[in-house]
Amino acid sequence: MKTTRSIISTAMALLLISILLTACSSPSVAEPKTESYTVNLTAADFVAGIDNPYLPLIPGSKWVYEATLEDGVVERNEIEVLQETREVNGVQATIVHDLVYVEDKIVEETFDWYAQDKAGNVWYLGEAVDNYVDGVFANHGGSWEWGVDGALPGIIMWADLSAHLNEEYYQEYYAGEAEDKGQVISVNESVTVPFGSFKNVLKTYDFSSLDPDLKENKFYAEGIGVIKEVDLLSGEEVVLIEFTSPAK
Repeated sequence: MKTTRSIISTAMALLLISILLTACSSPSVAEPKTESYTVNLTAADFVAGIDNPYLPLIPGSKWVYEATLEDGVVERNEIEVLQETREVNGVQATIVHDLVYVEDKIVEETFDWYAQDKAGNVWYLGEAVDNYVDGVFANHGGSWEWGVDGALPGIIMWADLSAHLNEEYYQEYYAGEAEDKGQVISVNESVTVPFGSFKNVLKTYDFSSLDPDLKENKFYAEGIGVIKEVDLLSGEEVVLIEFTSPAK
């Protein structure tokens, strides 16, 4: 025979279990939210060529960057805008060829695809990536293309920067594979790099939904593009050492 105390304890226990079960099954309980990202663009929204002042991708333009990594080795990044274009989801995209070397040994080769819309915004449409280990091809990790497997383009440069101050935006979107984001921080920085000194420099904060270690500031000069990158975790800096415009 149960005592009064044990009956009360049992009742309380059953009540508590009932409350917990109800809470677990209740639709009012917050559930993980998945962020939605959509793009409403067609080929008719784009123009030929890219002449955005902060990211002019004129065929024949070349950039060379250098960085001293944490272990003291030197990384060299060579970029060139190619003459040919590539069709990406119906859009004739500008092709940018990007080579990365560490101690003169190739670690990455990328073909990036960009296009500018009628408003002057530059969109990143995808990339074909070759990754190397010890100079030997390893994989295509990081590759994606608008229209393939649900991948969507992102803004890489706004036409009206001041209208988007402190606004977060996707620079690329391939769920679970490429989800880099950006944020316009300032449009009036002064920056000096080996190639020269610049005013009215654009400063962005770049980060990733997938990689918590990707946190950096990028600096863009009018008529040139990126002149400096700073890794906010390691302090490593990538700086422009050479720039050649097709007119020179």
